[in-house]
Amino acid sequence: MQPYEARSLRFIELMSIGDWRMKLYGIAWRRKWPRRELLESARRIVLGQLAKTKRNDYKVGFVGAHDGRNACLVFVDFWGNENELFHRVFLSRSNDPRALTPAQDSDSSVCVWDLRLQLFERDAWVKHVPDLARLRRLPRGATKRGCLIGRVNFGSLNS
Repeated sequence: MQPYEARSLRFIELMSIGDWRMKLYGIAWRRKWPRRELLESARRIVLGQLAKTKRNDYKVGFVGAHDGRNACLVFVDFWGNENELFHRVFLSRSNDPRALTPAQDSDSSVCVWDLRLQLFERDAWVKHVPDLARLRRLPRGATKRGCLIGRVNFGSLNS
């Protein structure tokens, strides 16, 4: 078992996909940024997942592209039903970002680094839910100052 080691966790971009606003984050082991191929796969996966969703109350969420030590994964999380986080996971045990497939029942769905991001987003959700009407009116290409989390010290995520 390897001892815990902090990983880079950073905001990549705010994605506008139809009526959806999804924040893309990168998590990387021993590097500043996830590989470009993994970010491209994450963008492709989120498009497919959002196209499959049924009625959703908010049309906001986040995507994690995790470039891990022995595997890479993408998770697509979005809010619905007032307080529920819907979670979809795609995994490549071969660490090939082009070979991501839906996680199986026997696969873990989240690790300690992913949980850090989910906790951060959970706290933002609880704090800003009353402001969702403003969030829905964000223009395409809005920056992190204009998205759900407001101004953020992203360095605080790297622990």
